[in-house]
Amino acid sequence: MFSRRLLRRPLLVTLLTLSGAVAFAQPRAAGPLDRLQTRAERSGFTETSRYDDVQAFLATVDQASPLVHLTSFGYSFEGRTLPLAVVGRVADARPATVKASGKLRVYLQANIHAGEVEGKEVVLALMRDIAKGGHAEWMNSMVLLVNPIYNADGNERVTLTSRGFQHGPIGGQGTRANAQGLNINRDNIKIETPEARSMVRLLNDFDPHVMVDLHTTNGSRHAYHLTYETANNPAVAAPIVGQLRDWMATVTKNVKTKDRWEFRSYGNVSGQAPNRVWTTVEDLPRYTHNYWGMRNRFGILSETYSYLTFADRVTTARRFVEEVLAYAHTHAPALLKATADADAASLVGTELSIRSKVARAGSPVEILMGDVEEDVNPYSGRVIHKRANVVKPEMMADETTFESTDRERVPEAYFVPADQKVALERLRAHGIRLERLTAPLTVPLQEFEVATSTTTAQAFESHQERTVTGAWVPVERSVPAGAWRVSMRQPLARLAFYLLEPRSNDGLVTWNVLDEALKSGRSPILRTRN
Repeated sequence: MFSRRLLRRPLLVTLLTLSGAVAFAQPRAAGPLDRLQTRAERSGFTETSRYDDVQAFLATVDQASPLVHLTSFGYSFEGRTLPLAVVGRVADARPATVKASGKLRVYLQANIHAGEVEGKEVVLALMRDIAKGGHAEWMNSMVLLVNPIYNADGNERVTLTSRGFQHGPIGGQGTRANAQGLNINRDNIKIETPEARSMVRLLNDFDPHVMVDLHTTNGSRHAYHLTYETANNPAVAAPIVGQLRDWMATVTKNVKTKDRWEFRSYGNVSGQAPNRVWTTVEDLPRYTHNYWGMRNRFGILSETYSYLTFADRVTTARRFVEEVLAYAHTHAPALLKATADADAASLVGTELSIRSKVARAGSPVEILMGDVEEDVNPYSGRVIHKRANVVKPEMMADETTFESTDRERVPEAYFVPADQKVALERLRAHGIRLERLTAPLTVPLQEFEVATSTTTAQAFESHQERTVTGAWVPVERSVPAGAWRVSMRQPLARLAFYLLEPRSNDGLVTWNVLDEALKSGRSPILRTRN
């Protein structure tokens, strides 16, 4: 019996091996991810994904892959659920689960301006490709938090003309503003849109270390496939800013080597030659990348060139995201440490910038200018512009960094009266820790005396922005029970400081939250004198 079994076993193994080989040689049946395409891909990049397309795509990836966990993070003005895909080796999409992984958390945000649509298509396709096994090494170090359709209401307001001369998609795209008529990327301080409030809740819940906001340019006819901006307000922690500069330099170098494309830090051209200037966007925290920087996180904004064809813009944005994530994967420990160090650092007694201006570099820089050719949208008949293969180097002044024009000392704490309900609500919404006084508190205090108070003549985002001048002066009084203490020894102290300082160029005073109280000539918010 023993010897006969030995004889039969090789034959059985051979048969099984041959059977497996035959099975392996057979074409594998296409799975749901192999058949899955974005609307842009299905249409040959003539159309962009609608809200229902996005939801169906996400549901398919979620069902097909254990790496993808579909949830939501809030609502749009018109009540659409804002989807969020958690991509990584985690058990579920709960914030506690994601944070317990100990991995670098990277938030990818697309479609904040719903006419700038390639980011939406990129993050969807990237999720599908990761679910199919692509970039598997990233999952060792990172968890991705993917928000593909931030301005969901604007996305559904599709017209063929909403983006002027932008080259496609020729089937139309959505609007810049949300359904309130507000620009979500100017709402990160005042948080008056449901979308921005939802995003801030996401940050408070998941606490991503890296955030990327994907856009399309509106302006200059330059020769760059993509421009980018990072957190550049002088009040942002210097190590965060320094790491971001190295990061973008690496991305730019890699893309030029691999793709032969030029990337550069963001700018628009103003003036006439030979006195032209390359100037970046404002450094105000109302913009996502600077708001994220104020939270001690890595904030990155990209602007794909609008006169590339839609298909080329998708390809370009995809390469940018891939290189950003490749760097994040390689440098994950350093990025985790930088954010933890910034959270732990004490700001008390130091001086931080509260107002700033763009700084001109000491010498001109070379900017690659380009040109466009006229094309026609075959369905609207309107002229659109297509990038011409032209590169014209031009030396011009460079204004892409900021310098402080006003600074203020960070106190131990601020005290917000209980009747300043709007101010308190905004602070809580941002995730800032507040402590209610249960008894009167007597400590050396300062009160801000207003010297001048002016508002802009024109409304911006439904506000006439306020600017005050004045100074903190000593006062002898107690803080009453019921007031709220805002300690400057907390991770979000930098953001709280910028919100609460009256002379800040983008705080609660700016957005009229304290208008009524300021009529007395004093701010209702006190601070410690030390």
